[in-house]
Amino acid sequence: MALNRAALWLALIIPSALLGGALISEYIFGLYPCEMCMWQRWPHLAAIIFALAAIVMRHHKLSKFLILDAALAILISGLIGGFHAGVEYGWWEGLTSCATSLPAGGDMLDSIMNAPLVRCDVAPWSLFGISLAGFNFLLSVGGAILILVGMAMGRKDPA
Repeated sequence: MALNRAALWLALIIPSALLGGALISEYIFGLYPCEMCMWQRWPHLAAIIFALAAIVMRHHKLSKFLILDAALAILISGLIGGFHAGVEYGWWEGLTSCATSLPAGGDMLDSIMNAPLVRCDVAPWSLFGISLAGFNFLLSVGGAILILVGMAMGRKDPA
């Protein structure tokens, strides 16, 4: 079966861009992630690993399953983002209380006292009324659908 190159590259570019954007927003713009924000990052990291493995093994039958795994991981991140956006918009309750991440090393009490408190139910940034979690939902779910459609189009084998 032919592997759709567009689906292959989308499976790498989408999670890389979204994870890169999350890291830039944290480390450059100071938007510290809450616990649910962190949950959204792990599937993107998995998708990047699956996509890179598929690129390395692009001539092997296993590559199509790796791309499907990447699309599924992207979709999972998007669904977590959709749930998180619903918590931010007050549509439903979240699963966690406010959380923060402490830096490793140093004085524990000093780290606790100076750690930023990040609430999962408050969007730290939005554009056109859509939070970062909402954008992750839209871009990840849409991207996963594009990858799956691309894979389906790449399956056209001669009869």
